[in-house]
Amino acid sequence: MAVSSAESNAMADAPTSRLVTRLALRFGVGAGLACGLWMLGLQLTGNNGFGPKQVLAQLLVPLAALTSEWVLRKKLQPEKPGLRRSLGVGLLTVLIAAVISAGSVLALAYGVGEPALARNRAEVKEIVMAQQRENPKVMRSEQEIRQQLQNVDNLTAKDLATSNFAVVLLFGLVLALPGGIFFRE
Repeated sequence: MAVSSAESNAMADAPTSRLVTRLALRFGVGAGLACGLWMLGLQLTGNNGFGPKQVLAQLLVPLAALTSEWVLRKKLQPEKPGLRRSLGVGLLTVLIAAVISAGSVLALAYGVGEPALARNRAEVKEIVMAQQRENPKVMRSEQEIRQQLQNVDNLTAKDLATSNFAVVLLFGLVLALPGGIFFRE
């Protein structure tokens, strides 16, 4: 019985898709855990685990995506990974890291409780007020200023996790997309 070329391509693609998944899991979980551990470390050292310093760990995500794309290229040599596989491993790496990082924010928020969230809200409010003083060119009405401060007062753990997910996803895509294009060949 002869095997059609479409079936043979599908069978040859299966090990490659497993490799893509394995690499994305390895690098995505690693980057996501690094983000979570960094936030925990910040919290344990008396810093704001939800504050601007968490960006330092989030910068690992685009590097993890690039690394997963590069490793895929190296493992498939002399064959080229192609655009779909290369972008796939990078995007999946970023998505996994973003989900784990956002989950870490939720876990940390529920673990440390309301006092830490209140401290974070106070720091964010202070940053917002300083920005308003520093930038007199942007004129806001009193109502806009009150609304912005009220939004800060109503920040929840879910809001922080959603924001973290979006930031990690955007940071990751910044390098994963061009990296996937570059490493396709």
